[in-house]
Amino acid sequence: MTTRRIIIVDDHPLFRSALRQTLASGDASILVEEAGDIAALMAALERDRDCDLVLLDLNMPQSRGFSGLLLVRAQYPEVPVMIISAVEEGAVIRRAFELGASGYLHKSVGPVDIRRAIETVLSGEVYVPDGMELPVEDAHSTLMKRLGTLTPQQIRVLMMLSDGLMNKQIAYELSISEATVKAHVSAILQKLDVDSRTQAVIAASRIEEGQFAELLGGD
Repeated sequence: MTTRRIIIVDDHPLFRSALRQTLASGDASILVEEAGDIAALMAALERDRDCDLVLLDLNMPQSRGFSGLLLVRAQYPEVPVMIISAVEEGAVIRRAFELGASGYLHKSVGPVDIRRAIETVLSGEVYVPDGMELPVEDAHSTLMKRLGTLTPQQIRVLMMLSDGLMNKQIAYELSISEATVKAHVSAILQKLDVDSRTQAVIAASRIEEGQFAELLGGD
């Protein structure tokens, strides 16, 4: 029997435990691991990148909105990621798919629907919530595609820019040189097709749409 490895990434231990029990009781071939934040997920994938599915919450420590999804997709593009969140807003769901999610699952659904959704993605298909359709391109779609071209380090630099950090501070936080930071900033501006750091920060705010919706919708 082939073992399928799934990593649940959520900062609420009780939710992780409940979801783990749902998955483990449904299929003996599924090996479930847990991570409480993006750093723990990245460490688990660094140890062994052979993973069949990541179940990722939108809002956690070290992750704002879609930044966690962007990081995982950039670092491990071969690993499918399904967002599992309390947010049910159509705009947020559409953005998740535009940034490379293989599925989107509401936290309110029951065990049967959870297993069905996960089996859909494990089989190589995309799982779209009932009543939703895959996104149709709109004014923000081009930006989403451009954000998806950033490397993991460029995503980190962009998020630090949005926090107001200067090049020297970013260099210290990432343990790299200021020259390397400047090179990353230049690459970010080029990839996002913007002319200034300010415009890049405005683009970064789109990454955090999931965070704002999470605050409105509850966690």
